[in-house]
Amino acid sequence: MNKTVPRTKKSLTRLKRLAALGLLLMTMTAGASYASENTPESRKEASRKDTILSIRMNRTSGNKKYKIRLYPDAKKQVLFFSANGGTQNIYQLYMFDMDGKLVNQTSIRNHETTVLTNLSEGNYLIEVFSNDQRIVNGQMTVN
Repeated sequence: MNKTVPRTKKSLTRLKRLAALGLLLMTMTAGASYASENTPESRKEASRKDTILSIRMNRTSGNKKYKIRLYPDAKKQVLFFSANGGTQNIYQLYMFDMDGKLVNQTSIRNHETTVLTNLSEGNYLIEVFSNDQRIVNGQMTVN
């Protein structure tokens, strides 16, 4: 589920509330499946939440005019992606698993933020492009 909104103080507050609501709904949904399947395996799966352990980003040389942010929420269960830079730029985020398979892709405009949810456990390679030029690359671990 990707939501894109303009980034202002009011919209960031709304975005945080939306992320909290999404987490609440995911918890309620996990609880509903827990009630219907009351086995030890399903209880273990329902109680487990994947958390974002680390994000390391490397800025490519010559791209200091862009401000790219990838950061988790307080519970480290969703990932926020925001970008500031040149006017009218579109930023593409690509997430690859360690086998090189494209797992997630999203695009935002300048001064926007998007939320990435339902991240599976594993290690990911991340690249951010604008105008066919790589701005940032890095790694992320979800456990």
